[in-house]
Amino acid sequence: MRRPTPLPAPERKPPEPIEAAAPPMTARDLAAERRATGDAPAESPVGGLDPSASTEPIAVVGPGATSGSGAGPAPAALPGLGATVTTAEEPDPVRLRDVWRASRARRKALRAEVRRFTVRARRRRAIWIGAAASLLVLVLGSLGAAYSPLFAVENIRIIGAEQLDTAAVEAALSDQVGTPLPRVDASAVKAALVAFPLIETYTLEARPPHDLVVRVVERTPIGVVSSAAGFTVVDAAGVALSTTEAAPANQPVLTVRGGVRSDAFTAVGLVLRSLPEPIRLQVTAVAATSPDDVRLTLGGTGTEIVWGSAEDSAMKAVVLEKAMISRPPADVSVYDVSSPLALVMS
Repeated sequence: MRRPTPLPAPERKPPEPIEAAAPPMTARDLAAERRATGDAPAESPVGGLDPSASTEPIAVVGPGATSGSGAGPAPAALPGLGATVTTAEEPDPVRLRDVWRASRARRKALRAEVRRFTVRARRRRAIWIGAAASLLVLVLGSLGAAYSPLFAVENIRIIGAEQLDTAAVEAALSDQVGTPLPRVDASAVKAALVAFPLIETYTLEARPPHDLVVRVVERTPIGVVSSAAGFTVVDAAGVALSTTEAAPANQPVLTVRGGVRSDAFTAVGLVLRSLPEPIRLQVTAVAATSPDDVRLTLGGTGTEIVWGSAEDSAMKAVVLEKAMISRPPADVSVYDVSSPLALVMS
């Protein structure tokens, strides 16, 4: 088998020659070209320039055209020629004033942006600061007014006194007059009121602008105790309220073994304070030899009430009250309520 005849190789064309860029024309070359063409005399300089003075290249463009670089200034035209020659200018030096002005403008723009983005936060902060300042001014103003003579004590009132001499109490507290209400000395008031045994408890109340109110709770006397000094009125705690030479008509005489500091006296106080008012006013004498042996005597009839201990005093009082209604003391010599569920009358 015969091989096929190979195809002829394609003809290769020689590469086209690359035209070399013409070197830039110098002033000397330009002058020589003008002398050759007869456009200018050979001895005259070009545009006032001496062709032999420099051999630096000068870029020449056609009339109405600009140089290849768009960054520089417009090219200058050579005198006597229809061409333009580009020249390089040095930039103006940067002055310190220009730098300072640019920096100030930048800071001003930055501050404007910060204010624009923080307007809500600044408004909230201003509201909180204003509220806090108002509250502080209010507190300081209130304290200043309270501790000033504008709220000084001028009137002292005693409330709750029945047996107590209110004029004497007001006179004892007269040193507080002129003192601002918040600065009333509680210890001085207590020292003045201790001299009045009838006062069991008290409270102070300031009523602006000038009133000081003293609310007192008086001690309740339960009877009198006979002694060498006379008859001393005492309360359920054994506190001496007053002493007189004669026994008060409205207070029972207490005869208690062990005195006012004994358990028997404590039982007598509980019994007398549990009695209803109508029965208590009829009691003229109370005797107790022990806490479980309390006896009462009713005046007028001399009827005796056997009370026993202070336990169940409330129930015993109710039973006695009903018994005295059903059978008055004039018909009974003894009421025995020591056992309230088994009343004995004789």
